Amino acid sequence: MHILITGGTGFIGRALCRSLLAGGHRLTVLSRQPPERVRASCGDGVAVLASLRELTPQAQFDAVVNLAGESIAAQRWTEARKKILWDSRVTLTAELVDRIAADEAKPAVLVSGSAVGYYGNRDDTPLNEDATPADDFSHRLCAAWEQAALRAAECGVRVCLLRTGLVIGRDGGFLQRLLPPFRLGLGGPIGNGRQWMSWIHRDDHLALTQYLLEHTELSGAFNATAPNPVTNAEFSRGLGRLLHRPALLPLPAPLLRLAFGEMAELLLGGQRVLPQRLLQAGFQFRYPALEQALAEALGR
Repeated sequence: MHILITGGTGFIGRALCRSLLAGGHRLTVLSRQPPERVRASCGDGVAVLASLRELTPQAQFDAVVNLAGESIAAQRWTEARKKILWDSRVTLTAELVDRIAADEAKPAVLVSGSAVGYYGNRDDTPLNEDATPADDFSHRLCAAWEQAALRAAECGVRVCLLRTGLVIGRDGGFLQRLLPPFRLGLGGPIGNGRQWMSWIHRDDHLALTQYLLEHTELSGAFNATAPNPVTNAEFSRGLGRLLHRPALLPLPAPLLRLAFGEMAELLLGGQRVLPQRLLQAGFQFRYPALEQALAEALGR
């Protein structure tokens, strides 16, 4: 297949590009980075687009994978930051779908990013793809992101939405931010530690993306999470155990709210998300349990 990928230089995207290239696919990556940096990250065989404006109606792609989006947890959620998050997800996806609608030969499928933040903070409630969300900024952001992608279905394109959890893997992602304090024995739960963390190993995320590209009968929203979510306290104990370090020092909720404002709720809240539709479709997870996933990511 000839596949257009946005967000190809990110933590998930660059691994996906290399996996797809190894599978014999032809890739075009949309990125503002210089072409030589994109190829260094994604593989020498990729073509590079600097802007959607470079696409012509004659461009032909068999599939589009839309993973673009600024990191939601990188900075405090000021109004200016919220606009950046919105534009990098919702506005870009809307522009991408406009380009798809104008194509003379449309792709067969659009696999588009979303996140478990779609559900908002739902405490202990098990959440499948039909669950009712709580209304907060992360839900509104993800819901608008999904609606922008779903417009592609109006012109006959199969659309799959990936409600992705925390992604575990080597050399990047949220785990790399946690390792320094945990290796010093200074790690521990966030707040009371009872909030749920829905996670997935990066290799499983790559595999399920390719699964959705290939299985033409599948469409709609899919929870891209492992089948065994854990609480934040369980995650902290598991990481400490693998590092042979204590994981007892909590990060107090008031301190988080003081430091991060509204964004602190992203860390203090949680979602207990289950990949019901993927399991029903026959997808098999290589890393269904947290300890396996962490051990691989840590090279244990």
